[in-house]
Amino acid sequence: MRTARAFLAGTAIVMLAGSAFAETPPAQNMRAASATDRFAELALGCVGREYPNKISHVMSSDADVAPPRKLHPAFYGCFDWHSSVHGHWLLARILATDPETPLKDKIVAALSDSFQPAKIAAEAAYMRADHREDFERPYGLAWLLQLVAELDEASDPHAAAWRETLRPLEEAVVWRIEKWLPNLVYPIRIGTHNQTAFAFGLMLDYAREAENAGLAALIEKKSRDFYAGDVHCPISYEPSGEDFLSPCLAEADLMRRVMGRKEFAKWLAAFLPEIPKDGSSDWLKPGVVLDPTDGKLAHLDGLNLSRAWMLEGIAAALPEKDRRRASLNAAAAVHEKSGLAAVTGEHYEGGHWLASFAMYLETRRGIPRAGE
Repeated sequence: MRTARAFLAGTAIVMLAGSAFAETPPAQNMRAASATDRFAELALGCVGREYPNKISHVMSSDADVAPPRKLHPAFYGCFDWHSSVHGHWLLARILATDPETPLKDKIVAALSDSFQPAKIAAEAAYMRADHREDFERPYGLAWLLQLVAELDEASDPHAAAWRETLRPLEEAVVWRIEKWLPNLVYPIRIGTHNQTAFAFGLMLDYAREAENAGLAALIEKKSRDFYAGDVHCPISYEPSGEDFLSPCLAEADLMRRVMGRKEFAKWLAAFLPEIPKDGSSDWLKPGVVLDPTDGKLAHLDGLNLSRAWMLEGIAAALPEKDRRRASLNAAAAVHEKSGLAAVTGEHYEGGHWLASFAMYLETRRGIPRAGE
């Protein structure tokens, strides 16, 4: 986690002190800025909010007609299933990085209410039902595994019990992924939910944390098959008008997980030769949102946040003396400032999910700490 980040009055103000990769105790950093309190309020305000709701639901009979809270008793809030899942992840992440938050009791209560055995059993049964093979695949599935990974490594006394409660759903998700990946012949390179590179990154982090060697090997092989030979990614074509993930940067952020440092540095030179070596930031400009009440257009606020964490991850994976690191981090800082300014909660179109992306960025999730 970086030093001295403030989140005030719903608008992010970024203040960097020292190295962009300096490490200080998470609770000390975030408590001083009260950033996690704001993120927690947004998540707490949506994980139990059923409507408005956009369901992706295949019905086999009249018996499948039901409101969201019946279809998904654990993850019915936050407008859609995947946003509810990463809203729960956000709350679990806050407990790990800011254990002194004054909202701790509310967070524990919310997670305890969702993570009940009967509710998770119903979610697992839904996942395993016929005609739902592609439900939330791959984006929501990846976030569910990220939630499990968060609980798996957490030290909070509640986390171990929650993690065990989630195991039936975790197993159903892994089962779906392991059935799907061997048959996936081509990568999915779009900038929205179906993109494979982003999902593979979260899935791989989970597989390594959970010590699922088989799943990790499967994802690593698919990643190399799909992406190892890629060159000249057309980043100048980005963003599309509804992107919240960068096709080019997400691929690079995945491959730095798969390749060693030297191999990745060489691969990146061919894949994104446009990265400057002069420390400049204007080689990649943040996306612009003119109407934050339009949920699709507001995706670009999330793009700025995800670009920021991907740029940081790519830079961190390069050799320390690599001259591209400065420009990657400079572009990350510009995107971070723009992205965090949008995490206000003023409009539910962004308020139901942007805080999760902000939390992932601000706590440097997915980037190994020094010595790891």
